[in-house]
Amino acid sequence: MKTLSVVVPMLNEAATIASTLDAIRRGAPDAEIVVVDGGSIDECVATARPLCDTVIGASRGRALQMNAGARASHGDVLVFVHADTIVPSTFAADIASALSDPAVVGGRFDVKLDAGALPYRIIGAMISLRSRISRTGTGDQAIFVRRDVFERLGEFPELELCEDLEFSRRMKRAGHVACLRARVTTSARRWSRDGLMRTVARMWLIRAMYLMGVPPARLKRMYADTR
Repeated sequence: MKTLSVVVPMLNEAATIASTLDAIRRGAPDAEIVVVDGGSIDECVATARPLCDTVIGASRGRALQMNAGARASHGDVLVFVHADTIVPSTFAADIASALSDPAVVGGRFDVKLDAGALPYRIIGAMISLRSRISRTGTGDQAIFVRRDVFERLGEFPELELCEDLEFSRRMKRAGHVACLRARVTTSARRWSRDGLMRTVARMWLIRAMYLMGVPPARLKRMYADTR
């Protein structure tokens, strides 16, 4: 069985990081867990340290942090889990089952939001369906990949936004992508804070504009301006 390294990029996540790391340890007891802090000013580093194998620092930015974590890790398989995402209890087993097929280069999980109201359940289902149809994942979906494939693809592109989408597109071209039915649970705070329809519209617009060739730096400014 291949060894698993879980990389968790983090920035000021004191309220969520303990739950995230506890879930990873339960779902993948033998995995190496590497937390990559991007310069937090809260207590998340102190909280994370006893709950993972390694905490390292890196320049702020998810792509930069995830690449740094991958380089510091040792597993044959890499998984990238956001600091506000809870993985299922079958986490490691699900990944191992998917990668038992040598044609599979990596994959992602279905997703649900941590709010029980019907609109939030619909949004989670729509994200999972869109991802299943396109065979690309977002960072909220715990993207996993064989290390040799990750390195061959040049790691995550160091973009200010949409690094997960671009990496997923590259991974799809490299081989078969597993779309797992098991679900990770991610925070609904973005939707709750900014409004459901506004957040959905913004995410779809950013995705569409990126695919049309709008530079990520410009999209990042637009994203910041709408918050």
